[in-house]
Amino acid sequence: MIKNKIDVEGFNFYYGNFQALKNLNVPIREHQITALIGPSGCGKSTFLRSLNRMNDTIASARAEGKVLLNGKNVYDPDVDVVELRQRVGMVFQRPNPFPQSIYNNVAFGPRVLGMAQKGTDLDNIVEASLKEAALWDEVKDRLNHLATDLNPGQQQRLCIARAVAVRPEVILMDEPCSALDPVATLSVEELMRELSDEYTIVIVTHNMQQAARASDWTGFFWLGELVEFAPTGELFTNPKQELTESYITGRQG
Repeated sequence: MIKNKIDVEGFNFYYGNFQALKNLNVPIREHQITALIGPSGCGKSTFLRSLNRMNDTIASARAEGKVLLNGKNVYDPDVDVVELRQRVGMVFQRPNPFPQSIYNNVAFGPRVLGMAQKGTDLDNIVEASLKEAALWDEVKDRLNHLATDLNPGQQQRLCIARAVAVRPEVILMDEPCSALDPVATLSVEELMRELSDEYTIVIVTHNMQQAARASDWTGFFWLGELVEFAPTGELFTNPKQELTESYITGRQG
């Protein structure tokens, strides 16, 4: 029985007077990959960033409803947002390594959170995280080199290693392959599949082929609403909503 890691219930989100998300009810299954598709500006990224309250940094933003992580609403006033973002990590659209060494990029989070400061414990976290991100063999002999010298695909896998280094429960990925070539894209997709054994993954993608290849569940967003949510194979081969079919066949959007 697959249980839900996150339950989104009656969720609305506003930027000032503009309602960006409308009455969303979304189950995010544990140790599965959930893809969010839809045209630009439909609310996919806003929704993704709502799951770990990254939108809190926008002054006019406000949320209504619930985002339940293991049954606890992340918008409750007693929630520690720093701890939340450790539990629900994020990988962004463009690789954004710090202008530091490969080692220090991965070690940054564990140091800040007090998981390990130096020595063997920190070395082990860095090595394990790079292995999880399928990058260790490529960089193990140059951990002190600048991370920005890596190619874009390696940089994105380094950002994934940085995310998993703090042992999150959920990894959010906002168009993680949009800046990558096809070979690097397939590498990241294979990596996501391996990581889903340990983590719950939610990915925003404009690439419907990627959603079809890489995810277990897909949600189709349109103008801030969730039009359809279903197992990926079902949504792409037998959509229930006419708008979903129009979008995935290219007649709409």
